[in-house]
Amino acid sequence: MKALVYTGPETVVYCDEPEPVLNAGEVVIRIDAAGICGSDMHAYHGHDPRRVPPLILGHELAGEIVAGPGTGTRVTVNPLITCGHCEFCVQGRNNLCANRSMVGMSRPGAFAQYMSIPTASLIELPGDMTTRQAALTEPAGTALHALHLSMRALARPVAEAKVLVIGAGAVGLLSALLLRSYGCRQLQMAEVNPLRRAAAERHTDYQGYDPLQQSGPVDSSIDFVLDAVGSKDTRHAALAAVKPGGVVMHIGLQHGASEIDMRKLTLAEITLLGTYTYTTADLRATVQALHEGAFGDLSWVEERGLADGGRAFKDLDRGRLAAAKVLLLP
Repeated sequence: MKALVYTGPETVVYCDEPEPVLNAGEVVIRIDAAGICGSDMHAYHGHDPRRVPPLILGHELAGEIVAGPGTGTRVTVNPLITCGHCEFCVQGRNNLCANRSMVGMSRPGAFAQYMSIPTASLIELPGDMTTRQAALTEPAGTALHALHLSMRALARPVAEAKVLVIGAGAVGLLSALLLRSYGCRQLQMAEVNPLRRAAAERHTDYQGYDPLQQSGPVDSSIDFVLDAVGSKDTRHAALAAVKPGGVVMHIGLQHGASEIDMRKLTLAEITLLGTYTYTTADLRATVQALHEGAFGDLSWVEERGLADGGRAFKDLDRGRLAAAKVLLLP
């Protein structure tokens, strides 16, 4: 089969790879579309020791089962391979499974014609759901999980809140689109890439600004800040913007540890939340939300052939794309 293989920093190669073997308790999926995630870009830069080359990356996908139980069924997947019996799995919080592994990290991923995965990870799709919608399930599920955690902490409904989304990549944009469907009326987006910022404004109808060139919200004026970048600078900006009693949701993982304004966090009674991916229940809810159009028409998504994957990685790396998400089609 053809696959896009990460072979070293800033190098992915389109080449022939062995087809996956059907193991007990698993299926083989023919991949129809697979999205490039920010974590794939992190690996591409050589910054993820968990993803060791040579490796087929990719964990956002839609496809069809071609071998194993349910052959012929269209599916997406939970790319987290979990144990099913630890305290978190039995609580329904399998994203926190201490024994988890992941597609495109500890086993070959979806940037290929075929991929194997345990049957427990499968999520069946509605019959008329488009491939584009289905392939957005994983990043959209990340947004949905983060927003639901945040809304539990907000003092008032999100429709009444002033919101700042930092970063108009896929998760930031999908969060803004879902917030729009929840009735949020006051939202700003901070994005340094002018192409991506313009696209986000066009597809969400919310105002964007360049935080490197323009001043953003007045300090201590925002009820809910969602940091979809996770850098030292964006963490500082998020804590400065949030008002007393407000909520900061930290999703992005661009940088590791850094200092934050713990004095404001304490004296202003700020709720600072972290989030990791999604549960299987979140992904099932996300499939339904995508199918119903809660995330809009997804016309901002760009599609390319898998053979063009190397150029897609370079274009994303160099900020040459307006699209917040690129899907690779084998």
